Amino acid sequence: MNLLHANDQDGAYPPSWYAATADPLPPCPPLTGAVRTDVCIVGGGYTGLSAALHLAQRGYQVRLVEAQRIGFGASGRNGGQVGSGQRLEQDALEPLVGPDDAARLWQIGEDAKAKVAQLIADHGIDCAYRPGVAHAYHHSSALPQALSLVDTLARRYDYGQLEVLDRDGIAAATGSPVFAGGVLDHGAGHLHPLRFALGLAQAAQAAGAVLHERSEVIGIAAGPRPQVTTATGQITADYLILACNGYLGGLAPEVAARVMPINNFILATEPLTDRAPDILPGDIAVADDRFVVNYWRKSADGRLLFGGGESYGYRFPGDIAAVVRKPMLAIYPQLAGVRIDHAWGGTLAITRSRLPCFAALAPNILTASGYSGHGVALATLAGEILSETIAGTAGRFDLMARLPTPGFPGGTALRSPLLALAMTWFALRDRLGI
Repeated sequence: MNLLHANDQDGAYPPSWYAATADPLPPCPPLTGAVRTDVCIVGGGYTGLSAALHLAQRGYQVRLVEAQRIGFGASGRNGGQVGSGQRLEQDALEPLVGPDDAARLWQIGEDAKAKVAQLIADHGIDCAYRPGVAHAYHHSSALPQALSLVDTLARRYDYGQLEVLDRDGIAAATGSPVFAGGVLDHGAGHLHPLRFALGLAQAAQAAGAVLHERSEVIGIAAGPRPQVTTATGQITADYLILACNGYLGGLAPEVAARVMPINNFILATEPLTDRAPDILPGDIAVADDRFVVNYWRKSADGRLLFGGGESYGYRFPGDIAAVVRKPMLAIYPQLAGVRIDHAWGGTLAITRSRLPCFAALAPNILTASGYSGHGVALATLAGEILSETIAGTAGRFDLMARLPTPGFPGGTALRSPLLALAMTWFALRDRLGI
């Protein structure tokens, strides 16, 4: 089964609050016939759109093919958090890659946030960016490590944007008494992810990139000039970028062995302005420390957007709202009777190390994916990194490409059952408070 068609209506966005509050692009025509271009990009999410924009600005002829609609995948469905650093914290990265590369990776994270801000400003993207992301800890045993990380980032990385919150502080910030403490990152933020993706697409088109929707790739032929084939056309290019993330499928088995799709779920309540003004009064986003992370923020019209729960395989659960309501009520029991107006699922991609997978599959075929839930900023910067690599500057790409992203045990056939077994164990630990 193909994840592109397993859960959604072909050619349509999922019934999310994001889709209900965004103006889609006029449909981009499917690829037809045989065309020649400098760079072909497969995938219309943040990575592909950013690469298309930056390459077009450099003067390259660019064609981007998207199987569904622009921003159809994780880029248009995610929690919208623009986080700092990498998915692994610096105190875990330093022993893994060494202090020098760890410092470079921190700078990559800072560059990623700055890139998002720059693109929003340069292209007038109306995506409701707001500052502030809090990390909330359920148990006091997690606080010493969190405080150590705050100290490390201040001393060794000169990052002074973190505010430590005690039990009362995190309760006031979130509107929930269940947390032992937290850290508020004033240098991070959150946005409307689909509007951001559509804004990138409009900017790429304005720069000269040609976008094709409803153009699912069915074959790739490597060589001096890679060829990309869809049901109705073929592109021959000097360079090929694969930017498919969790929807890569069988297009690049060597990447699929290291990058695994998983499903995550979000709901949107009715507006809570009068009912629960104590929830997120500062308009920040929050993520907790569960292994299966809960994350939430308020929408511009006062709804709670709450993400929680995962599945491994192709199909979304039949009642997504029921899946997500359970962790939401564990944090906000006062919302027991609240109406759920939207509930949707999305497919992202993770790696075993939770570090992104950048790779050169051939000298003229590049890929970046596996952002492991940390992709809003990093995937956007990845597009610029891929563009500068094609233009002859590969320093940042080489740094990212040497990150450890080992394959999943069991290969593509057994990795989902094995991951589901492991995740079930960690989810049980979450419920038991271990």
